[in-house]
Amino acid sequence: MPDLERSFLISLLLKLGVVASIASILARWSTFQTMLMQNSRTLNQRLMLSVWLSTVFGASVATRVVSPSYGAADLGLEGSFIAGLVGGYVTGLLSGVLISLPAVIMGEHLTMPLLATIGVLGGLLRDLAPDPEEVWRVSPFFDLNIYRFFKETRNHRRTAFHLSLFAAILSAEFLRQILASLVSAQKLFWLARDLRHLHPLTYVALYATTLFAVAIPLKIWNNTRTERKLEEQERLLAEARLAALTSQINPHFLFNTLNSVSSLIRTNPNQARLMVVKLSKVLRRLLRKHENFSPLRDELSFIEDYLAIEVARFGEKLRFENEIAPDTLDMLVPSMLLQPLVENSIKHGLSSKIEGGTIRIQAKRGDARLHLLVADDGVGIPEAKLATLLEHGIGVSNVNERLKVLFGNDYRMWIDSQPGRGTQIQIEVPELQTDLAAAS
Repeated sequence: MPDLERSFLISLLLKLGVVASIASILARWSTFQTMLMQNSRTLNQRLMLSVWLSTVFGASVATRVVSPSYGAADLGLEGSFIAGLVGGYVTGLLSGVLISLPAVIMGEHLTMPLLATIGVLGGLLRDLAPDPEEVWRVSPFFDLNIYRFFKETRNHRRTAFHLSLFAAILSAEFLRQILASLVSAQKLFWLARDLRHLHPLTYVALYATTLFAVAIPLKIWNNTRTERKLEEQERLLAEARLAALTSQINPHFLFNTLNSVSSLIRTNPNQARLMVVKLSKVLRRLLRKHENFSPLRDELSFIEDYLAIEVARFGEKLRFENEIAPDTLDMLVPSMLLQPLVENSIKHGLSSKIEGGTIRIQAKRGDARLHLLVADDGVGIPEAKLATLLEHGIGVSNVNERLKVLFGNDYRMWIDSQPGRGTQIQIEVPELQTDLAAAS
């Protein structure tokens, strides 16, 4: 193989490396990722996408213009076609014009009409796609496209589109080759111009490189789109789970609270009225739209209103203590985190104890984490039930599920209980910044 032809093949490999690098760099930008997620775009969005693509692919043309020895860096044709295929003919046309500017400035005047035409061609193919998602499934392998055509007998339009796309990319490269053979090097650049007699396999490598130079960015960006879709689905799932879990808490809590109120209506109407006032505060909080996180101060205020209702019901049998470090009051915690635990302490730990008991809440911080404790001196939990408590029951399991959704593995929740002596539930979560919690 002649040295010139060997050098040409190396340039083709470098070209694929350059296009893969460009695609990977673009895929790291969140703004560009957002644009990739849109199948239908406004005119402004199409123009913005054109600016992004023209910047990087125009830079590849400029690199070749400034340093002619870097001919493999020129991705003008591939970039124009990709722009049209991803954004439509408006994006393709504008991108083709902008990408060609460095070459036009250097006197290669045929570059602009060629790239603009290729950009429009990509846009027209996008319009012919049976589904906008099909443009992301482009394959540079001819045999795979043929296989799809004969196997997918129910959707010949889809397979015909992929065959047309395959042929269009090859036709774009062929058009550049024909035009380059008709005009001088000063009018239009072509990487293989200096090779007078190419080996047939070298021609195959040339056209295959063009195919892969179009397909590689689309594959890289499609992987990015898939990751974004999975992240979005996980976020929506997390929100749905939080909504479902919260809806479990509210009716459960209200049912028990209304039972407490009804038990005093006949025996102590004045006390019942006070309980209704406290209940109104609780309802106001439950009905008010709030975020997944709230300051610990608000959670404790809510607990005080709730306990005021329960104390009115149980009387002096129920006592409440708290040990709250002042520097924790403004820290953010998951909304409705403590109430289910306090409710469980009353219902399962103290209500059946004749002499009643005490509920203690503790909060402190250390090592950039918030440590919470809800303890009672009630009847305790049998060992057999304790082993599965985090997976069963509305209160404790709900809190555990919510923490798992919000923090993943970055939290701890454990229960220590001794029959006849009481139960302690401890929670350890990372300190949260206000802006981070708001974003959740």
